[in-house]
Order: sequence, then C-alpha cells, then structure tokens
Amino acid sequence: MVLLTAGLGVFITALDQTVVVTALPSVMLDLKIPITRLDQVSWVITAYLLGYTVAMPLIGRLADVYGYRRVYGAALVLFCVGSSLVAVASSLEWMIAARVIQAVGGGATVPISLAMAAVALPGRRRGLALGIIAGAAEAGSMLGPAYGGAIVEFWNWRGIFWLNIPQSAVVFLALFWLPKTNFRDRIPGDRVDYIGGALLVAALLVISLALSRQGIFTFSSPLPFVLGGVGLGLVLAVIVYERWESQPLLPRLLFRSRSFIAANLAQFLLGVCLIIALVTIPLMANTVMGKEPFTGAMWLLRLTGLIPVGALLGGVLVGRVGARTVTVAGLGLVAAGLLLVSTWELGVADPALTMHLALAGLGFGLVIAPLMTRVMEAVSGEYWTTAAGLAVAARMLGMTLGLSALSAWGVEHFQSLTAGLELPLAEPGQAQADLQASFLAYQQGITEAGLALFHNFLRVAGVLALVAILPALAMGGGKKKRRGASQV
Repeated sequence: MVLLTAGLGVFITALDQTVVVTALPSVMLDLKIPITRLDQVSWVITAYLLGYTVAMPLIGRLADVYGYRRVYGAALVLFCVGSSLVAVASSLEWMIAARVIQAVGGGATVPISLAMAAVALPGRRRGLALGIIAGAAEAGSMLGPAYGGAIVEFWNWRGIFWLNIPQSAVVFLALFWLPKTNFRDRIPGDRVDYIGGALLVAALLVISLALSRQGIFTFSSPLPFVLGGVGLGLVLAVIVYERWESQPLLPRLLFRSRSFIAANLAQFLLGVCLIIALVTIPLMANTVMGKEPFTGAMWLLRLTGLIPVGALLGGVLVGRVGARTVTVAGLGLVAAGLLLVSTWELGVADPALTMHLALAGLGFGLVIAPLMTRVMEAVSGEYWTTAAGLAVAARMLGMTLGLSALSAWGVEHFQSLTAGLELPLAEPGQAQADLQASFLAYQQGITEAGLALFHNFLRVAGVLALVAILPALAMGGGKKKRRGASQV
C-alpha cells in the first residue's frame, strides 16, 4: 500500500512535467499571447523544470528530519495550490510563477517517494521498490502529452490543472490512512541546515540558468559563463559552509564517497542522452522523413514505453546481480540503440525501427534503480531523501545542458552542412524541367543535411552513454558488496 500510494503520487506529479506540451497552443489562444512571444511561452515548461530541480535536495532534507508522511502531505498541498493558481491564470507571467510553485510541490514527491519505498521494502528488495517508483514516474512523464491532449479535446487546458486537486486528494487520504509505523517519523534532535539549503538552491538555480543558455556553446554571449562562474562560486560556498556545520544539509560523507559521486555523474550524462533522444527522434520523423506528427509520437512511444518496463526489470535484477552490472548493461543497451538509430535511412521500417528504439528505451529504464540504489547506499537512512533529491537533480541538470546543446549546436551545424546549397531561381530562357530538376536537387541536399544532423546528434548521445560506463564502473555495487551494505 505504501508503494501504491507513493507510486500514484509521483505518477500524478510527473504528468505535469510534460502535460502542458500539447496544451500550449490553447494556452496561447486563451491568454491572447502572440506567436512573437513564443520564446517567453517556453518558460511555462522551463519554469517547471527549474522548480522541480532546485528545491529537491532541501525538501528532501526536510523530509528526513520532520518525517516522510508529514512533508509528503505538505508537498501535495503545495502542488495543489500551484495547480489552482495555474488554472486561474490570466497572464503568461502569472502562469509561469504558478508553475514554479506547482513544480516545487510536485518535485518534492519524487525523492520522498523513493525514500518511502526504500523503507517499505528493505534489504535485497530495495532495488525492486525503487524500480516501481521510478517506473511510475517515467510512466507519468511518458503519458503527459497524451493526457493533456485528451483533456484539452474534451474540456479545456485549465481542466488539466483542476483535475490535479481530486487526484492529489486521493493520495493525501491514502497517505494518512496508512498506519504511522509504515513511515520514517521525525528524528528527535535532528534539524535542517536552512542556510546551507538556501545556498544550494541558489547554486542549482544559477547553474541551471547557465546551462540553459545557448551561448554556452555558441560563445555569442558572456552571460552563461558569468552565471556558471557565480554558480560554481556558490557551490564552493556550500562546501566551505557545510564543513563547519554540525548537521549539514550535505553530509561530509557525500564528498568522500566515490560511489555517490560516480553514480551522480552517470545520472548527469544519462540526462544529456535522454533529452537528445526525446527531442531528436520525433523531430527527425516529422521533418526530413516527412511523417505526420502522430507517427513521430508513436515512434517515440516505442522508446519511452519501454522505460517503465526497464525500471521494473532493473529493480528486480539489482538485488540479484548487483548495481554495477545492471547499470553497465543498461548503458550498453542505450548506446547500442541510439547508435543503431543514427544509421537510419529515409526508408527505415519495422522490425528494425521498433527494435532499435526498444533497445534504447529498455536501457534507459534499466539503469534507474541501480543508480538510485548506489546513491542511497552511500549515506545512512537519515539522509536517504536528500541523496535521492540530489540524484534526480543531477539528471535534470544533464537534460537542461543537453537541450541547450541541441538548440545551439544544431543551428550552427545545420548551417555548415548546407553552406554549399543555394536555392535555385528561375533564369531567363531556362526550361521548366531544368528548374524543377535543380529544385529537386536542392530539396534532396537539404534533406540529406538534416538527416546527417540528426544522425550526429544520436551518435553524440550514444558515445556519451558509453562514456557513462566509466563512472558506472567506478561506483562499485557488485552483488557481494551490495548485500554487505544491506546487512549493515
């Protein structure tokens, strides 16, 4: 029942990561936002990702100190408050601010749910519990666009957010219906390091903003580097301050734990790979391959649909063969799948199409439980939620960097690929057949350049997945070691 309650909670909040994607056209029409403000409208999505990322470690520590159930309930209330404010938004600025509030509450449910699962199924079954929660979160993100599109079709975009309230109420009631003994309660004498938490939130916020700027790759502006420098300065301030704090937000063990650092580095690289795959595959289908948007979505579903399955499978295997083995196998599948996709020609079809995407999706899912297991085993139970929050934040930061890389490098690389192509114009006395042949050659050149661009994106993602094997090997977590950690 604890797993069901926690899984339902993260499923509901994960829906809102992606639910707004299909609702944005309706939002723009209703709020009378012109197409010229499209760059500002994207902040409806970015604001949620930022709020989701930066608050996790601090709220995770709040849950570790004040008890899982109490802070989880408060997070659901905050999520509902933010959802209500989004539903009654009368301007874009209002909606963006409300999405941040909603994201802080929604994001808090993820690390607390993971910690609740670790308590519910301890020892060898902990990986399975983490896989169940991770699978629920991935399923929510995967189904978000379809869910949002259905609500807009039969109601309106505001209905998406109104529905969050009764759904969250079910989880809230189930949470407090379960016996108190099912949850880790408040730890007497422990306290929250609010100064360290504020510094860490500021550091994550500034670094996220730096990584989201295209100029970090195009060198067109010093702003991302200034923000990055400030962010690193804040990280240094956190480390220095935490050294003198008796009950730090980040225990000193984390800075000395090879497995914790290595697992988070693998999480970061995995986030870069994931966002490249999620953006590139449907875009490639809908542009150079000339498929309908629905077809592109179905192609992506072949990948994302296997992530929850892989998460459950990884949770089962981690207790049997060890975290490191499962992680390396998962990353190998990700690399193989994406590198195979990078060889697609315009006429790609099943069964190769489905097999390649399914390989990558299964790999993305397999690594979730073992990476989270190593992160949480690096600290004592008093810091489980904090550690889980940092791990999720690492993946989100990777996705932020990957998205800005696609935006910046994609435009520049496409321009270089098409530098020798010129749009054919009619010349006096030129035969219509010759002009048409020139135009077809031009179109073919553009298509080939676009396909080469997408292939390069996917090759980079595949290579990064292989690079992530190095920290995965360094994090330890063989079968024998993991059992010893569980017994301790």
